[in-house]
Amino acid sequence: MDFPGVYKISIPQGNIITQEMVDQLRPGMTKRQVIFVMGTPLVRDPYHQDRWDYVYNFQPGGGERGQERLSVLFENDQLVSLSGDFEPTPEADS
Repeated sequence: MDFPGVYKISIPQGNIITQEMVDQLRPGMTKRQVIFVMGTPLVRDPYHQDRWDYVYNFQPGGGERGQERLSVLFENDQLVSLSGDFEPTPEADS
């Protein structure tokens, strides 16, 4: 039963990920530099310390739940690749 006028709040959880943040990431960046741009990752797998997962869950008030993900991979403490729901825009590569 829905009551008229009942306000349902939006529920964000995790790391907010924006295209602007992803566009600042460059191959060769250190883990500290990635944290400066993206914040501390939500998930750090103790068995795969060179993979960080950024996850953002959101549910607009009463709406359908959504999720955005970005996995960041490092080799020798340097960023080597990204995968997930975001990719750097071509203009950001130049």
